[in-house]
Amino acid sequence: MSDRAPSSQSPARNPFDPTLEQLPETMPIFPLSGVLLLPGGRLPLNIFEPRYLSMVFDSLAGHRMIGMVQPTQPGGYAGDGLPSEGGPPAVHRIGCAGRIVSFNETEDGRLMLALAGICRFEIVRELDPAQGGYRRVSSLFSPYRADLDHADELVELDRERLMAALAAFFRARNLSTDWDAVKKAADANLVTSLSMVLPFGPAEKQALLEAADSTARAKLLVAFLEMNAFGQPSDAPPRRTN
Repeated sequence: MSDRAPSSQSPARNPFDPTLEQLPETMPIFPLSGVLLLPGGRLPLNIFEPRYLSMVFDSLAGHRMIGMVQPTQPGGYAGDGLPSEGGPPAVHRIGCAGRIVSFNETEDGRLMLALAGICRFEIVRELDPAQGGYRRVSSLFSPYRADLDHADELVELDRERLMAALAAFFRARNLSTDWDAVKKAADANLVTSLSMVLPFGPAEKQALLEAADSTARAKLLVAFLEMNAFGQPSDAPPRRTN
């Protein structure tokens, strides 16, 4: 889990977040396997590769949006992308756009970012790389317009079943967390946070991303927890979550 507990109430919509009409048609993508960003979530990133430093600086000078996507093959890294003749491997066509809400420079030339998840998108086509060498796509947000109202979304969650599955999952993986923070978190915040931080495999992460809504994601989350605790384990390596 995050070092900071999710709020016990859903936050109001951030006035700095873009409307559907303000979302960019052209957007850089950052392919990263096993990493999930969801609307309403916060994702920390450590940027050091030159082309992605260029991506961040260009984004800061413009709409401040970056599309997080996963390679279709597990184990992909930040250089993966949509297929081209002799080019890098493919990425999934559904990702989530994040807005840069904070960044810090380090003395060794890295950027520490925080992305706020705004809205999922579909990749229409890949464009020529930007001058800085990072990948760009033409994006379609309209199928996921409901993501922009995540602060007001009601989630149908079997809380008792989730907590039992989560406890079993943590015991099976020898993980620990701040249980008081988990118990106090609002349902929507809890589903988003757990979906993003738990060590599921890339395929499970993509399924959570592509769930129809938060209620469907909550049911899928519980199913994955139960499957990993009592059945076949995830292909993601174990790690602590506190």
